[in-house]
Amino acid sequence: MNTITKSKRRTGFSEKVSDYILVAICVVVLFIVAYPLYYVLIASVSNPYDVYAGKTFLLPSQFTWDGYKAVFADPGILLGYWNSIKYTVVGTIFSVVVLYLTAYPLSVKELPGRKALSIFFIITMYFGGGLVPTYLIVKQTGLINNMWALFLPGGVAVGNMIIVRNFFENSIPKEMIEAANIDGASKWTTFLKIVVPLSRSIMAVMVVFSMVAYWNDWFTAMIYLPGTQKAPLPLVLRNILIKSSASASQASMISGGYAELNKMTEMIKFSSIIVAALPMLIIYPFVQKYFEKGFMAGAVKG
Repeated sequence: MNTITKSKRRTGFSEKVSDYILVAICVVVLFIVAYPLYYVLIASVSNPYDVYAGKTFLLPSQFTWDGYKAVFADPGILLGYWNSIKYTVVGTIFSVVVLYLTAYPLSVKELPGRKALSIFFIITMYFGGGLVPTYLIVKQTGLINNMWALFLPGGVAVGNMIIVRNFFENSIPKEMIEAANIDGASKWTTFLKIVVPLSRSIMAVMVVFSMVAYWNDWFTAMIYLPGTQKAPLPLVLRNILIKSSASASQASMISGGYAELNKMTEMIKFSSIIVAALPMLIIYPFVQKYFEKGFMAGAVKG
């Protein structure tokens, strides 16, 4: 009897203790991930000298809105916001549509040349012509100073396409597609009425990926969209930061000299990060519930 009792005796932590440990680990990870953004937030409304002195670990020091005032005083900031919203919306719709139109055919095992097409797409992940050849192609196609130059050259994100393809292969019931074919539904009807509605979770993931990529992209716009009228928000903020980093001759004309100018530059730097990141932080909670489900469903399964 004692032998049986000892064999049934639990080893390791109890379930309650394990839960506490997991919660503690999650809290530590949350702090590690969230604190840098919180630090930038409080630093954007603090005196830069106090930030460098380590006085803004948890709370702002010498609270001020001067950094945000300097950012929004630029006349191009609202136009930059509008351009970024336009590019993000159009680019996200374009990218998701192209991803679906590419991934779904490649998920059909009966597609002729399916393996060769998959290899072709994978090769483009590792090899490319480079910036200069791409620029020459964009220029010859007449897309310079056209917003479509932001979308067409990289219209298919191959990594995302593979995730969507795996989702179609593993998560869309083949029986439903076969039943639709038996009922006489065309390929387009099956795709629009069955595949698209059943893939909303992975669509949400791709929407988030595309939105973040287009919202943060400033280098492509700097290359293909000369001038300031079509500049997106990140490029406008970059230009504001560059202008605030004045030369010594400019600093001598400012009250307080270079030190005061450097102080304003640091405040603009922190404020620009928050201004650029805030829209994505607001949107993300609305699609977060689909994010994990869709991403895991689209993962490669062995």
